[in-house]
Formats: sequence, structure tokens, C-alpha cells
Amino acid sequence: MLKAYRYRIYPNKEQKEQIVKTFGCCRFVYNQTLAYRKESYEKEKKSISKIGCNNYCNRKLKKEYEWLKDVDKFALTNAIYNMDTAYQKFFKENAGYPKFKSKHDNHKSYTTNYTNGNIVIDYKSGKIKLPKLKRVKAKLHRKFNGQIKSATVSQVPSGKYYVSILVETEREELLHTKQNIGLDLGIKDLCITSEGEKYENPKTIKKYERKLARKQRELAHKEKGSKNYQKKKKEIAICHEKISNIRKDYLHKVSNKIISENQVIVTENLQIKNMVKNHHLAKSIIDASWYELIRQIEYKAKWNGRKYIKIDTFYASSQLCSVCGYQNVDTKDLSVREWTCPKCKIKHDRDINAATNILMEGLRKIA
Repeated sequence: MLKAYRYRIYPNKEQKEQIVKTFGCCRFVYNQTLAYRKESYEKEKKSISKIGCNNYCNRKLKKEYEWLKDVDKFALTNAIYNMDTAYQKFFKENAGYPKFKSKHDNHKSYTTNYTNGNIVIDYKSGKIKLPKLKRVKAKLHRKFNGQIKSATVSQVPSGKYYVSILVETEREELLHTKQNIGLDLGIKDLCITSEGEKYENPKTIKKYERKLARKQRELAHKEKGSKNYQKKKKEIAICHEKISNIRKDYLHKVSNKIISENQVIVTENLQIKNMVKNHHLAKSIIDASWYELIRQIEYKAKWNGRKYIKIDTFYASSQLCSVCGYQNVDTKDLSVREWTCPKCKIKHDRDINAATNILMEGLRKIA
């Protein structure tokens, strides 16, 4: 299996200049080959493959622009292949037409391939050897065993640098368990299990929104492009990064606990894109980050030999009595948190009952 290990790196002045230069060259090659491909199709009705675009870069662009030879050749090739992927999605998956990259984009990265020992992790010295950068100081907080396939160097809006090492490795599955669980995702509580356990929603944005609002007001009073403007912009980026890191750390802890304790995990197939159209709940839904939690559970289930099931979006999990199956339409009102079944007289907690129904529907699908 392929697994990525992300480390923070601390490049020196010369290495930073080389990284920035590589970002710029990758952006330039991406835009030039996209324009070449577009022009060839519009004028000659000729479709250019990714190999053709790469040959165009090597035979023409590198001769015309000598500075392209100063950066890692694999980074340029991967930029062209990324452009081709975006181009293919336009035709096959009805995605939007590839856009030209801007130097003002906050998310910058490039990918280089492993060959002849050009990428080396040295845990003793705490450094990573990368093409054209040589040995870069890094925080190597996790070790791995496996064959390195590639490395992606990136810079986040806060100005920090990271490298993501893609490794082909083997992973031992967790011991199988007989425990199964249904999850009902919520806003008051992040998720509620069919066992009655409720995971708190940390509401990270709510804790930092005043601080963010103040900094954004301060930014609005700065002259655009000035040093103070850039300084304040970086402070805002750091605050956003902190919110993201706190949220992801908590979601990893929740998803790890769920995966380690249960063999079958069942959730609803939520249409989150449609749900955030409700302006009263959009902010809370985004802050809860249901999509990220589901994504983590899904890939961790594959890694560890667990079974993850999504039931139908329109399954009435909140309306059905988990004991006798009676459907109570009054629970369509979200303010109804508890209700008693008129048929079997069982008192239900809305969320635990929904999670139990989700589990039963998932097990029925397996059967």
C-alpha cells in the first residue's frame, strides 16, 4: 500500500530561493503547456498527449528559457502530468476546464520522483536529502519502513515549508472484533453512536472567530501590498492553520477510536454540499467537518480490514422506532430531541435511536 508521511522542513536561505524558483518554473511550464495544448486544438483540431507536452517542454521551452534547467526535471514533468490530469477530468468527469495558475496562489507545491537514491531520510542527523536542495533540516517525528516513491515539497499560507514522502509499505491489520457500530453525525455533538456514546463537537471556529474578525478588520485598514499588510495577512493565515490543525487532530483521535474498537462501521451517505445551502446551519456544518471525519474513517477502515458502509441518504433513521419500526413524522422537526413511541411506549433519545437504525440498515445491506 502507498502511504504519505509529512514532515516540516527548515530550509536555509539558498534552499528557500531554490524552492521558490522551482514553484515558479512549475507554474510557468504548467501554463505554457496548457496554452500550447489549447492552441493546437483550436487551430489544428489536434489533441496533444502528456508525452507530447513533455517533449514540447524539453525540446522548445528549455532551449528558449535556459533557467528552466536550473530546477529539478522531475518537478517540471510532474507539473505537466498534473495539467494532463486536470485536462482529462474536463472530458471524462465533466469537471471545469483547467485554469492557468497564478503566482498569487497561496498553496504552492511541486513533486519530484525517487531515483538512484536522490531522496534520503537521515533520522540521526534530522535531515532529508532532496534533489537540487541537498540536505534540508527537518522535524522527523515518525519513522517508516518501505520504498520511497516520491516527495512533494509545499509551502502553506503561513510561510511554513513541508515535505510529504510517498512510501510503498506494508501495514498490519488490527485484530478483528465482533463489535459493530452505527454513527449519526450531528452539530451539538459531533457524532453519536448506536452504543449511546456521544463525541463532543469542539466548535473550533467559534472559539477563534472573534480573534479572526479583529485581525481581518486590522488588515482592512492596512495599505494593500505594504509590509504591515503582508505581516497581518500572515498572522491571519497562522490563525487559520491553527484552527485546521486543532480540528484535524481531534478528528484523527475520534476516527482512530472508532476504527480500533469496531469491525463494521455504518453512517448515512450525507449530501453535505446540499446541506450547507441552508444558511442557518452552513457555518456549524463546515466547522464540524463531517466530510473529513468520514474520509478518515473510510481510508482507515481499508487499511485495517474493517467494513465501512454508507446507507441511503433518504433513509428515515430519525423517524423510525428502533424497537418496533413505527414511523413518527413529528421528528422531522429538529427541535424534538426525545420522543416516546406511541406503539411500544419506548422512550427514545433522537440521536441514539437514529444511530441504532443506521446500524441495523447497514447490517441488513450486508445480509
